[in-house]
Amino acid sequence: MNQIRVTKEFRFEAAHALLGYDGPCRNVHGHSYELSVTVIGAPITDDSSVKLGMVMDFGDLKKIIKKLIIDPLDHALVLNSKVPIEAVQKLGAPFTNIVVVPYQPTSENFLLDFASRITLLLPSDVKLHSMRLRETANSYAEWFATDQ
Repeated sequence: MNQIRVTKEFRFEAAHALLGYDGPCRNVHGHSYELSVTVIGAPITDDSSVKLGMVMDFGDLKKIIKKLIIDPLDHALVLNSKVPIEAVQKLGAPFTNIVVVPYQPTSENFLLDFASRITLLLPSDVKLHSMRLRETANSYAEWFATDQ
C-alpha cells in the first residue's frame, strides 16, 4: 500500500504554570508554541473525487486543528484543574481566557490530549502519525502513533 505522510504546521501563544513544580515554570509564563501534525494514508485514487491525489486536504486538517487546539488555546492561560479554585477566581479578573485541564499542562501532556481528540475527527482512512510541539527554540516534545 502506498502510504504518504503529510504535515501541517501551526503556531499559537499560550501561558501556563506547572503546579507543584520545583523550578521557575511553577510561575505563570508564556510560550510561542509551534505544533506540527503529521497524518498518514494512501492518496485518493478516485478520479471523480475533487481530492484526487491527496491523502487529506491541508485545509481540512487545518480546520480540525484550529477547532480543537488553536482556537481554545491561543492567548489562553492554561492551568491544572488541581489549582485551588480561589486562585483561579482571583486570576479571572485580569485574565479573560483561562483554560483548566485535568492534567499538568506540560508539552508532553498537551500532546497526549491533542492526539486523543484529533484522532476522533480524522477521516477513517487517515491516521494520526506523529506530532511535535515546540515550546521554545531549543525544546520540544514528540508523539508517535507507533509508540502507543
